[in-house]
Amino acid sequence: MTQSLPGQRPAQEQAFAAHGRSPVVVVGAGPYGLSVAAHLRAAGTPVRVFGDVMGSWRHAMATGMFLKSTPAATDLSAPEPGGRLADFRREHGEPELTELTPIPCDVFVRYGQWFQKRYVGEVEPARVTAVERPASGPGFLVRLDDGQELTASAVVVATGLNGLAHVPQELRQLVPEGPDPRARVSHTSQHTDLSVYAGRRVAVVGGGQSALESAALLHEAGAEAQVLVRERKVLWGMTPDLARPWAQRLAKPASPLGTGWVLAAVCAAPGSVRWCPPAARLLLFRRALGPSGGWWLRDRVEGVVRVRTSRRVTGAAVSGPAVRLDVAGPGGERESLTVDHVLAATGYRLDLAALPFLSASVRRAVACVPGSRAPALRGTFESSVPGLYFTGSLAAPMFGPMMRFVAGTEFAAGRIARHIGAA
Repeated sequence: MTQSLPGQRPAQEQAFAAHGRSPVVVVGAGPYGLSVAAHLRAAGTPVRVFGDVMGSWRHAMATGMFLKSTPAATDLSAPEPGGRLADFRREHGEPELTELTPIPCDVFVRYGQWFQKRYVGEVEPARVTAVERPASGPGFLVRLDDGQELTASAVVVATGLNGLAHVPQELRQLVPEGPDPRARVSHTSQHTDLSVYAGRRVAVVGGGQSALESAALLHEAGAEAQVLVRERKVLWGMTPDLARPWAQRLAKPASPLGTGWVLAAVCAAPGSVRWCPPAARLLLFRRALGPSGGWWLRDRVEGVVRVRTSRRVTGAAVSGPAVRLDVAGPGGERESLTVDHVLAATGYRLDLAALPFLSASVRRAVACVPGSRAPALRGTFESSVPGLYFTGSLAAPMFGPMMRFVAGTEFAAGRIARHIGAA
């Protein structure tokens, strides 16, 4: 990818300006940002993409992790045939993956980089520091950390889960203000190498894929890991049956997110979720696809790593070089647990306030989904601020759980690109 010198206008922006066209700015270069940019460029829409290509997948996933999704649910959205994960594997002489083959994160990263070179082209590494509305006229003023300023006809926020990591209040007081290798509490998204905890006692808080896989990797790296799960039991995915009888397929149809009529419906028609009552949408967002572990991970955890269910952390304090956790048990009993480190695998919270590049005036103008801090979106993914679009996880409260996964890129990218093109 190419990079401009600070203060220098890239050649593409000069070309846009010569034709009197301001580009669309895409903030983020993960699966959703790359898919939207690919569709915009294929339609001839001027676009500039800012971000680190597949950055979250490279910097917020520990080495050795796998995707929970199946190969059929991990295709980015290309504007023409030939951009699927299977196409990437075939072009590189690698065997096609099946539902019985967990996908290593590094394979998915390489696929995203290949997709970017094939369909997107230039992605600029500069970080967007401000998106503001001009004093008069449409569009946006965009500022970058290298000193550049540009006008944009529209802005697509595709930042994924960056900045949205959630650490429970009981642990938050022990989280340092900045990066600190001696930190006693951290979130799973902060790690690329869990082997640094070899020989140390680590409590993993959470009961989903991130918690269970992190615990397995910690154990395999030589750490003394245990998992504290709030629920009464750990849920595991079912081993895929590639030859299900027709009666089972009818009773529980398959979808990119799993089997069952509800999942099949929200995957087939994400746009219809938006027409559900707000309370029903939020219930679907919060309850569909709850915490669980991938079927292929089970043997690495059960009987191998200590997993304690019905355990809730009620407090935490520094105890010399360690951390003392106050834990409530299933019968209301209390215990004190001393560990060297606490790893919070406690998910993410959608909050516009966590997007510092949006100016205060822009954030105030964005209407939110009732009962949440996520943006309310039209069927085109446009917010209440004309020309400002949100996609990926930030769109899940409006369009359903598919937006939390790569499988949602096809629906989102096509709609956004068509609406911007028409506008």
